[in-house]
Amino acid sequence: MIAAILFGVFAVLLLIGAPIAVCLGVSSIAAIVVQGLGKPLATIMSSLPMIVSASTSKFVLLAIPFFIFAGNIMEKAGISGKLIALAESCVGHIKGGLAMVCVIVACFFAAISGSGPATVAALGVIMVPAMIRSGYKPAFSAALMAASGAIGVIIPPSITFVVYGSIADASIGELFIAGMVPGLIMGAALLLVALIVGRKMNLETLPKASGQERWKAFKDAFWGLLMPVIILGGIYGGIFTPTEAAAVSVVYGLFVGIFIYKKIKVQEFYSILIDTVSTTATVMFITAAASLFAYVLTRARLDVSISSGLEALTGGNVIIFFIIVNIILLIAGCFLDSTSALYIFTPLFVPVANALGIDLIHLGVVMIVNLAIGLFTPPVGVNLYVACGVGNVNLKQISKAVLGLIIAALTVLLLVTYIPKISLLFL
Repeated sequence: MIAAILFGVFAVLLLIGAPIAVCLGVSSIAAIVVQGLGKPLATIMSSLPMIVSASTSKFVLLAIPFFIFAGNIMEKAGISGKLIALAESCVGHIKGGLAMVCVIVACFFAAISGSGPATVAALGVIMVPAMIRSGYKPAFSAALMAASGAIGVIIPPSITFVVYGSIADASIGELFIAGMVPGLIMGAALLLVALIVGRKMNLETLPKASGQERWKAFKDAFWGLLMPVIILGGIYGGIFTPTEAAAVSVVYGLFVGIFIYKKIKVQEFYSILIDTVSTTATVMFITAAASLFAYVLTRARLDVSISSGLEALTGGNVIIFFIIVNIILLIAGCFLDSTSALYIFTPLFVPVANALGIDLIHLGVVMIVNLAIGLFTPPVGVNLYVACGVGNVNLKQISKAVLGLIIAALTVLLLVTYIPKISLLFL
């Protein structure tokens, strides 16, 4: 009965186009009310604030607003343009080089923003028009930007790793380390597709940059490149925790933006704060609603039933378990954002992974790579919609153009899933 109410209301709201946080929250409240029939409504609802507070007041989640803040600061500081200039000076003269620039810069910017849609928005306004001018089709330009932006949730520091770590009680520092190699492999796969497509087109290339021009571009981008080094080096070196690293990244970003690049003025600081608070509120609203959904699953022992059924279905076979995980998450990624998917599925997968002896860090990387692919998978890939706006193309056009990139990403997913060493190499 509770399961029917929970999933039924959720499905109906999702079909009529309600925001995902509303779908999760309303379906959870409906199930809680039905579960508490016979009790005063005030008594039933009194537990909701405590559940929401407990889920959103974890110290580790402070990293989310700080990383969002740091990403907004570095975007306003003009670091995206400097990274693009550096990449163009290195590979812009190669046929298909501009597409390579798109992927390379996305990898660098991912280590600053920690967010897929933010990476697409910040880089797309520069890269997509530039690719179109050089001869790429608008649909492919937007599709490549959408796929490249997804690397932002894999390469650390990643907000999705922070969320997974808080749910699964896994080390966020180790998750950051584990995400580095898979993120770079994903970037390499997209680079390969970009080169293959570029070779078939009549493209304009940039003049080959001299050593002096490359050195100048490197010096201009140096302070931006140093940011992920400080963040990740500090975490891996044991100097500060991931949450402290997020706060350090804000201070460093402000220093670079105000005193080095001199792009951030006092009047712009207000808009940066507004953007940060708005994005953080969206993430935390989803977190709160998803925590209610997870609470209902636990209270009704639906999570135990689902996990037990999943364990029986796998028959103790790790390969079958990961096939099921990948299928579920690839489908879910088409309709759910990463935070919601993690709150719903992590409590279901972790007990089974523990029973099968699977490392939770490896499981986390597999889940994040799946959800990263979901960011540019039709029909509801968030990155696709952002890229459509930037490239002035419709969903049908970009959906066709992104197919080759999805195939490349799925190949990487298979490697990451069944070769754990790729994720655990440095642990």
